[in-house]
Amino acid sequence: MRPYLIWNENGGRLMNRFRNILVVADAASATDALFARARWLAEANGATLTLVDIIDTAPGDFARLFSALPGMRAREVEDRVIGFHADRLDTLAEPLRSEGLNVRTQVFQGVGFIETIRAVLANGHDLVLKGAQRTPESRTLRGPDLHLLRKCPCPVWLLNSTTEPNARRIMAAVDPDPSDPVRDGLNHMVMELATSLCVHDGARLDVVNAWQLEEEQTLRHSFVNMPEPEIQAILDKCERDSASGLKKLMDDFTAFAQNTRVLHVKGVPADVLIEHADRERIDTLVMGTLARTGIAGLFIGNTAETVLNRLDCSVLTVKPRGFVSPVQLAEGTKA
Repeated sequence: MRPYLIWNENGGRLMNRFRNILVVADAASATDALFARARWLAEANGATLTLVDIIDTAPGDFARLFSALPGMRAREVEDRVIGFHADRLDTLAEPLRSEGLNVRTQVFQGVGFIETIRAVLANGHDLVLKGAQRTPESRTLRGPDLHLLRKCPCPVWLLNSTTEPNARRIMAAVDPDPSDPVRDGLNHMVMELATSLCVHDGARLDVVNAWQLEEEQTLRHSFVNMPEPEIQAILDKCERDSASGLKKLMDDFTAFAQNTRVLHVKGVPADVLIEHADRERIDTLVMGTLARTGIAGLFIGNTAETVLNRLDCSVLTVKPRGFVSPVQLAEGTKA
């Protein structure tokens, strides 16, 4: 068992790795579902919650906008706008504080996802909890949320539903490889979080592992002219190796077998995950975001990128240990 996990009296794992949680509580995110999750995590982990609101202007922009006002009126207007947001956060924090939870509040100015990531870097937050930015016309994730998922160094949990605080159908997307310690650790983290959520919500969990033989169609092309028995032998070995890795991963989570279905599916990973989520009406996806390239600035794998661009469920994403965000702290800010 991983050292940062404990068992509660009901036999479920708690997400006690999260002790310093950043809750984006802007007007679009501050729903009952968001605070229900924040309350649960804080109580389960003894965590500190920091509620943040972000004004989409740079510091001083209000003063410039209202520069026609006499004297110090422009600065006064900016201070009052910031004060309004601060008072709003305190109002949201009060019910949590009355329950004995440790809740802080902060107001930032700037681009939402950048200021969120800078807060994570400066204050060591280990989880970002946020309502997804969606519209009635398109319920898939929008640009700012995708930027946050790509570039935030800590796990990010984007909640889709504004009314339902609990998950009912969870999918954990895994890609085990026991020979790769980074990927192995990431897959274990995905399973730890998915099983924790499954136990807490009384949900059903589908663990989905898609496998494929790279360049299978090329091998079957007349130009390559590989005999079918040889192709089948390679396919069989690829399937056996993949199934073995999946079994090794799931051996660490046998306590959750009753509420867990494990699927080992041949196909393009992104297609398999999207089709399964649509068919089974998955409401929460837990997955790792690990790029297979060393290109600077590309911090999310092609599979994760495709899936996150097409699904409209809640998502909890984690990155491998050692991930470095391309977003930097503002000049003069200390981590």
